[in-house]
Amino acid sequence: MKLGAVALDYDGTIATEGVMDSGVRDAIAQLRLHGIAVVLATGRRLYDLKAVAGNLECFNAVVAENGAVLYFPESQRHVVMGHAPAPAFVKGLRQLGILFDTGDCVVETGAVHALSVLQLIQSLELPLTLAFNRSRLMVLPPGIAKSIGLARVLATLRLSIHNTVGIGEAENDHDLLDACEVGVAVEWGSRALRSVADEIIAGTGPSAVAAYLYGLTRQIRLSANQMGRRRVQLGHLHDGRPVQLAIRGRTVIIAGEPGSGKSWLAGLHCEQLILQGYCLCIIDPEGDYRSLEALPGVVLMGGDDPPPRARELNQTLRYPDVSVVIDLSKLSHQEKDEYLRELLPMLAAMRRQTGLPHKILLDEAHYYLSAPEGRRLVDAEMAGYILVTYRVSGIDEQVRDAANTVVMVTRETDVQEQQTLSRMCHAPGAEVPPRLFQELRLSEAALLPGVEESHGQVQRFQIGPRLTSHVRHRSKYLDMPVGEPKGFVFTRDGQPGPKARSLKDFVDLLAQLPDAELAPYLQRHDFSKWLGQVFRDCPLATHVRAIESRLGIDRPRDLLNDISQAVRARYQITPLGV
Repeated sequence: MKLGAVALDYDGTIATEGVMDSGVRDAIAQLRLHGIAVVLATGRRLYDLKAVAGNLECFNAVVAENGAVLYFPESQRHVVMGHAPAPAFVKGLRQLGILFDTGDCVVETGAVHALSVLQLIQSLELPLTLAFNRSRLMVLPPGIAKSIGLARVLATLRLSIHNTVGIGEAENDHDLLDACEVGVAVEWGSRALRSVADEIIAGTGPSAVAAYLYGLTRQIRLSANQMGRRRVQLGHLHDGRPVQLAIRGRTVIIAGEPGSGKSWLAGLHCEQLILQGYCLCIIDPEGDYRSLEALPGVVLMGGDDPPPRARELNQTLRYPDVSVVIDLSKLSHQEKDEYLRELLPMLAAMRRQTGLPHKILLDEAHYYLSAPEGRRLVDAEMAGYILVTYRVSGIDEQVRDAANTVVMVTRETDVQEQQTLSRMCHAPGAEVPPRLFQELRLSEAALLPGVEESHGQVQRFQIGPRLTSHVRHRSKYLDMPVGEPKGFVFTRDGQPGPKARSLKDFVDLLAQLPDAELAPYLQRHDFSKWLGQVFRDCPLATHVRAIESRLGIDRPRDLLNDISQAVRARYQITPLGV
């Protein structure tokens, strides 16, 4: 994911005894020149901050009073998130002889007075919360925190907290680091904060933060070296332990034969990303993901309407809490292919510019990402794709074998696909026996070795339940072409004739086959073999084989009509003449 914003604590992080480090100020200027927003998130009161920090226009925004006050220096807009201190509370503090300062919302005093303050709050029955910041105590309205103020600021700037690095040093920075996609603590700060941080800045003071910020200007996306705290749960191992994947920085490939549960697993993945506030663009060639519209912030486009063009999609994806499902089920295969040749590079350019969408899902990926086209359409450096396919061998090798790619597999019985999947295991010394793929049950999947979560071995797991329904559309295979070598060749006078490269072609050519040429196809069981081996539709192949076996009992033309009808019924092909 692209780095879009940095949120900085003030005292102890970028300032010493109230004075901001000059090197940090220069580094902030460089970040902004690179298009990265910088937000100050502090417990200080705004007027006090202006007095000690000087010009605040180096920041895009300021979150003051621990989240209670928002300030935009360029426009000087000042927003108060909470209410002013209750007069009875202020009066009570004075009666107790406690020295304190007030802001728009905060009441600040020494941490040594915490028990007395808590007793006063209880006696007055006030809805107030306490936040500690080293030797200081802040009393705030409920629901106020740095993370809440930061989220409001980022929404105003049309940025996502999932493109944000948060840096802090004390107790009141816990929620800031937890909210940001990458939470960073300074080595000289709170030990408890360091224990929960994704990264730690080594050093003894703000000059080390300046060096870290300069380093951020040289990276296009958030670091994937440490996967972070944010994860999706995909199911459970046989012993009940959860199977989780870290979200940040990687492409996920979900492979397996048709009808084995790939789209269910992909949909489960998407649901959890959406509910955690990530922005997704789901490219749905066959309408399998329409039910995700039931989730908050999901917009369904395409379907009966024309698919969205660049301008419309740009407008929709301006908001980081919005996800889009693009339903291409009404387009022909050629129209889908042409559309995706424009869409995928455009989405890659959007992500490099704005950081959105965070993830791009493409189902039936083998049709659109074959070599050498795949490497042009996929931005390997930004990663973050979810590729779903029943023919992983058809995906450009440079795309499927990219470093740090997560590979999950549902049931797979095709030998060529098994071999390809085994080669995609990047863990030294780890072996994946081909029989594993065909032993997987309908509700199971396997996480292949090569990524941190696999612990160096295959993790076979039970796929978890989904919130939204899943509808399988068999009609999606009607005009999807198979590879040239896998087409069904009809012969004419012993010579190769027309070739069926889709089920629709196959049904049309069956009707044109001369009666005199029917028997050999039926005797050899050519039709059922092709349906089973190429489309891997075992129920249909078994049914067609039973029809072929009636040769000698029924007329060949009647058998061919029955085969055609079986294919039409299973794949919902419109009857001829309609």
